[in-house]
Amino acid sequence: MTANATVTARPAVVRPWTLTVGACFSLAQGVVIAAYGIFVMVGPLSATAKTGVGMAEYAGSILLLMGLLPLAAGRALLKLQKWGRSPAVMIDTLCLAVTWFTVQNGGAQLALGIAIGVAGLVGVALLLHPRTTAALWPSGR
Repeated sequence: MTANATVTARPAVVRPWTLTVGACFSLAQGVVIAAYGIFVMVGPLSATAKTGVGMAEYAGSILLLMGLLPLAAGRALLKLQKWGRSPAVMIDTLCLAVTWFTVQNGGAQLALGIAIGVAGLVGVALLLHPRTTAALWPSGR
């Protein structure tokens, strides 16, 4: 490269607040799912009755792995990588399924289910917002 050569840089895309908050929602969901997976794995080990220990570890490991997906998606969204939006929207949609299940069963978990549903709806709305789409696909493709 010579001293007179000019470097054409790609214009910096500003990350809108909708994308930042949506990515933070995804990161928070990943932390909660992974923490619940650890709780499911450790819970039976500390119980006095040792029934179903192997199944609990299996279910906990699945939840732990499932928690890694929104963590990776949130990190990708913060770096303005397009692929991160699909897994984040999928996890938000799964939140709506959890809400439906808890509302149908009622009881003490009703408030928690409604809060999860609101978080899922907010996450979907933020990640599918036109500003988020424009930041991830600046050329309009």
